[in-house]
Amino acid sequence: MPVVKCSGGTVLSLRAISIPPRNGQASQGLLIALHGWGASAQDVAALADYLELPEFQMIFPDAPFPFPFGPDGRVWYNFPPNYTFTCEPSLAQQPELVESRHMLTEWVRSLSTSTGVPLEKTILAGFSQGGAMTMEVGLTLPLAGLIVLSGYLHSPVQPLDSPPPVFMVHGRQDSVVPLQSAQTSRDMLQDLGVSVTYQELEGGHEISLRVLQLVQNFTRQIFQPSGGTA
Repeated sequence: MPVVKCSGGTVLSLRAISIPPRNGQASQGLLIALHGWGASAQDVAALADYLELPEFQMIFPDAPFPFPFGPDGRVWYNFPPNYTFTCEPSLAQQPELVESRHMLTEWVRSLSTSTGVPLEKTILAGFSQGGAMTMEVGLTLPLAGLIVLSGYLHSPVQPLDSPPPVFMVHGRQDSVVPLQSAQTSRDMLQDLGVSVTYQELEGGHEISLRVLQLVQNFTRQIFQPSGGTA
């Protein structure tokens, strides 16, 4: 897989794995997927082969900060002590989160120049902490859609007046991010006027083949002519 280095504004840079469309033609859409706490771009990029989206370019960035408990993992931010995956206003000012928010926002914006795919044809997805970052950043950008897998709102958000639709999937037996956190996040987004499609599955904190099928279906649905993005 080719690795490209993309600038994140005036701060650090994000490294990412970029997979071009498998049909050999120009990208019809862009799927960006963010890994979770302690994982890496390699982890989510390995799932690309299970998505039948040959006309899409896929990009998988590494989070900017090192994982404190291993040499290979990365994090978008480190958790405060005794964190309970609730929406905490104080977390919005955590220095690593502030920096990741800025970097990721600027990096996503820059991709339309390097890929030729506009934001309106870009889907941002994320797993766990990557799902939290997807909502943190994605609700402020004119994207085609957001995909949140086993994710949560880590702090209050202020979405665009017309935010992108959100697809959330969560395992009922998730022992890492409690199911109630996902349900609360869903309710908060809906109260803000965000269109949310929410689905619970049997399973834990994982990306199963069933979840990947749902991701594929949502992506296809977003890019149907009736959706206005094709």
